Amino acid sequence: MGLSLILLSATVYTIHYLIFRDAHHIFIYMVGDIAFVFIEVLMVSMVLHQLMEARAKSVMLQKLNMLIGVFFSEIGTKLMAYFSDIDPDLDAIKSDLIITNDWAEQNFKEVGNLLKKYDYKVEADSIDLDYLREFFAEKSDFLLRLLENPNLLEHESFTDLLQAIFHLSQELQARKNLKILPGSDREHLAIDIERIYGLIVYQWLDYMSHLKSNYPYLFSLAMRANPFDQSASPVVLK
Repeated sequence: MGLSLILLSATVYTIHYLIFRDAHHIFIYMVGDIAFVFIEVLMVSMVLHQLMEARAKSVMLQKLNMLIGVFFSEIGTKLMAYFSDIDPDLDAIKSDLIITNDWAEQNFKEVGNLLKKYDYKVEADSIDLDYLREFFAEKSDFLLRLLENPNLLEHESFTDLLQAIFHLSQELQARKNLKILPGSDREHLAIDIERIYGLIVYQWLDYMSHLKSNYPYLFSLAMRANPFDQSASPVVLK
């Protein structure tokens, strides 16, 4: 193909010379065209390519956030509510997680920094391990479908969360009787839960920020289903 194009170009230049007998004119435009090739490569490979990549990434992130929204509807919100109920220090951050419609981007950043410093703990003796095992068993097909989505590889923090959930699910399924576990094993499982707890709360805050900026109607429902707000209700009262 390349050789054919070169031969065609040479043929056209030859015809041009035979008609006009002006080699000087041919070489002036040939050198000018060659000089412009480098600028064209710059525009196509660096500018336009990056714009196309940015657009494709934006579309992909929109799809990812849709998946994250489904995750919280099916699993995430319930897990956060359960983990926060057995968090002895929840009062330290509870009020900061009551998100309102007045929040700006700066509010989300400030609370995000606060959550990074928070020591996520749960009371090992208060964990209903049988409930968690049954819950994960019911949602196993849903979680597997999420992991099968190749786009999730682009969202590292959410992938880490899913892997942490799968790890805890496997730990629970591997034990025959969860009612007679020694204290040391319950503490081990509590650490796995605390890992999920920290990841899921931070991911939830990021998702709420996304809804606030892009989907006000979804954000409204998410605020009314806030697991950290005891007065929250999906029913619109006013």
